[in-house]
Amino acid sequence: MKKISLEICVFSIEAAIKADKAGANRIELCSNPGDGGTTPHHALIKAACEKTALDVFPIIRPSGGGFSYSNDEFNMIKEDILFCKEAGCQGIATGILHPDNTVDVDRMQEIVLLAAPMDVTFIRAFDLTPDPEEALQDLITAGCKRVLTSGQAQKAEEALPLIKKLTTLAKGKISIMPGSGVRPNNIQKIIENTGVVEIHSSARIFKPNIFKKVDELGFGQPVTCNEEQIAEMRKILDTF
Repeated sequence: MKKISLEICVFSIEAAIKADKAGANRIELCSNPGDGGTTPHHALIKAACEKTALDVFPIIRPSGGGFSYSNDEFNMIKEDILFCKEAGCQGIATGILHPDNTVDVDRMQEIVLLAAPMDVTFIRAFDLTPDPEEALQDLITAGCKRVLTSGQAQKAEEALPLIKKLTTLAKGKISIMPGSGVRPNNIQKIIENTGVVEIHSSARIFKPNIFKKVDELGFGQPVTCNEEQIAEMRKILDTF
């Protein structure tokens, strides 16, 4: 079996460096964990490229709340993709849907062409699509490299039959990358029951705020990643 790649979702340069040291192959770089991840600041993108040896895939998502965008937002997406290319990223992660949650194939094709030679990962917008098999074919048509999915369930472990089916349908055309709730205690089960060769985890942990008033005012709690969990997952994946 091909060596299995481990992608870690990170929200800071600290977490990116930790993921690198712990054995990740790639990071999905995001801001705003409370929104499920939005486009990170350009300075963070540059720092991740400069300070880690990882493949850096910034998420390109201008706002939370959905995956259908206005023309102005789509222009922002394209500008951010060009920045990522200039910064030396190996790819980007994004996803655009129509208002009915079907894949916007035309816009995704435009993104794939604009991003080249970077890879394009289609994010968990996929899990909102009404027909996952049709959506998969749409992403193959658009030229995406991989799709991140929980199998349209809350956690990937709950949707192993669908993830396996998608992996069979996708073979040789696009990579299926399970994500959501992936941890050392279930990563082997997910791999063995789906046959995927890439997997995604946040290994997320919350950090205490230094200043109590930050919590009182609702400014949010900082997050990082658990190095021990990443190292343990890497060790498990290396047994395949």
